[in-house]
Amino acid sequence: MPDIRQAKILIMATDGFEQSELEVPKTTLSQAGATVTVAAPKSRQSGDSIRGWDAKDWGRPVKVDADIESIDPAGFDALVLPGGQINPDKLRLEPKALEILRSFLGSGKVVAAICHAPWLLVEVGAAKGRRMTSYASIKTDVINAGADWRDEAVVTDKGIITSRNPGDLDAFSAKIIEEVQEGRHDRAA
Repeated sequence: MPDIRQAKILIMATDGFEQSELEVPKTTLSQAGATVTVAAPKSRQSGDSIRGWDAKDWGRPVKVDADIESIDPAGFDALVLPGGQINPDKLRLEPKALEILRSFLGSGKVVAAICHAPWLLVEVGAAKGRRMTSYASIKTDVINAGADWRDEAVVTDKGIITSRNPGDLDAFSAKIIEEVQEGRHDRAA
């Protein structure tokens, strides 16, 4: 996929996502020309949107384009996983969310996870043997899952992009564009 303007990006989240960690990549990728789809599980609080978490309280709703239960990963070039404490913790209990993530990982497509979203990579066994970063409070979880944890704004390992927090969003979003334009990545088991 050499051109971001041809890319189809899936953002998978549910209620409790970190507001900026969904909105900034969505805006940046859309402005770069990618087609961005926000998908959430049917278990969300509202039928047509999900609510973010912004600083110390509930944030703004974001429109949901599709239920994850209807998503075919084959139709997308990359997967973006926003963080926040609540969002990835809820998503890792959704079998379809984990199935989608495994499909992206298995096909060598770009997967980008920020803040607490690396919990999802831990959940599916994708952290072992990889260089990764995350929000500081889950550093031990990521290390215990077998990752080589780094305190860096963006860490990329064979198409898996991880970042620490909202302060890293510009670098995170730029790296997603770069990795999508590189195409599929070999994923050693």
